[in-house]
Amino acid sequence: MKKEELVEKLAEKTKVSKSEAKKSLNTILDEISASLKKGKDVTLTGFGTFSVAKRKARQGINPRTQEKIKIAASKVPKFKPGKALKDLIK
Repeated sequence: MKKEELVEKLAEKTKVSKSEAKKSLNTILDEISASLKKGKDVTLTGFGTFSVAKRKARQGINPRTQEKIKIAASKVPKFKPGKALKDLIK
């Protein structure tokens, strides 16, 4: 499902206009992103938890040249599904 399809479903189920639904969805995504940027977790009970994981610097290999390269430390977004979502998928 793409974002536009999600907006359509949201508008249909909440009986609001597509522009209002899109605005609501964008606000939710912006707030989740802002919290993650600050290093805070976002937990949606029953759905899951968004968090930031830290990756250590490590050594890798360039697959073309087989040359060893250094991969810098980084932060990456992470999602852990909640029990209700896991049970729904099974």
